[in-house]
Amino acid sequence: MTDLISIGVAYPVPLPRLADGKPLAGTHTKVGSEEAMRLLKGLPATVLVWTLLSSPTLKAEPVTVRHAEGIVHGFLVLRDLDGTALAGGDLIQTSQGTRVTTRLVFQFKDGSVHDETAIYSQRQQFLLLTYHLIQKGPVFKRPLDMLLDARTGRVVVHYTDEDGKQKNASEQMELPADLANGLVLTLLKNVQSISPPKSLSYVAATPSPRLIKLELSVAGREQFSAGSVGRQATHYVLKPDIGGISGLIAPLVGKQPPDSHVWILEGDAPAFVKSEQSLFLGGPIWRIELVSPSWPRPRTTQD
Repeated sequence: MTDLISIGVAYPVPLPRLADGKPLAGTHTKVGSEEAMRLLKGLPATVLVWTLLSSPTLKAEPVTVRHAEGIVHGFLVLRDLDGTALAGGDLIQTSQGTRVTTRLVFQFKDGSVHDETAIYSQRQQFLLLTYHLIQKGPVFKRPLDMLLDARTGRVVVHYTDEDGKQKNASEQMELPADLANGLVLTLLKNVQSISPPKSLSYVAATPSPRLIKLELSVAGREQFSAGSVGRQATHYVLKPDIGGISGLIAPLVGKQPPDSHVWILEGDAPAFVKSEQSLFLGGPIWRIELVSPSWPRPRTTQD
């Protein structure tokens, strides 16, 4: 899942304020990047040091395997929040021993493609091994191909810039054990909703890959029905915490990634119900749901 991604910054000193008297933090005011930098230069040193120290930490425990994954082929639909279908999708998963390969593909009506593959281990804990994301076509403002090797920390991004030129970026990163790229749905099926982990780590798919935290919380349980049977799904919220100075600037310049929402049916065999998220930075919120196959109407003698 792109998977995908409000930052709360605490201050040990009185909040700095904008020229109109409004507080710098805890506001939806948007300012230009130059104004944001001017404001940051005027912040007390203790604020800047605290902000830098609040960057995502690498000490994180992976999620324990409570429900082992196996062979799956699920049919999905991607819709806007008004319900209009935008793309058809497949979730294809295979396993060999303790190694699982899961691939999520969406084919848009205009030929655009979202294709992500995660390979992970499920020996007692879920550990991401490799991740590959491809986004191409008119739907995506910046076509992108990102390869991530969690074992070596190597992240390579091929992308097209605003001028249509092909660019490459490579980063050597220290990646934590709870890295969730391509695994969010799997991990949420295995956490305990009464005591979920506080966060999951995630490498944001941008031209300059960045390690962030997805702060995890439970919004409650919501009713839905499958056929004529009423059921309940647990509603999880994933709030992106960019951290550091960038996290402080993001809300000011309107670049704060939106929260993602995922609904999971709990029980002996937990199941994904739906999600609402953005597939790329700056993109709209879309809904992903399971869909049943449809068949052509049988011909009759009167046809």
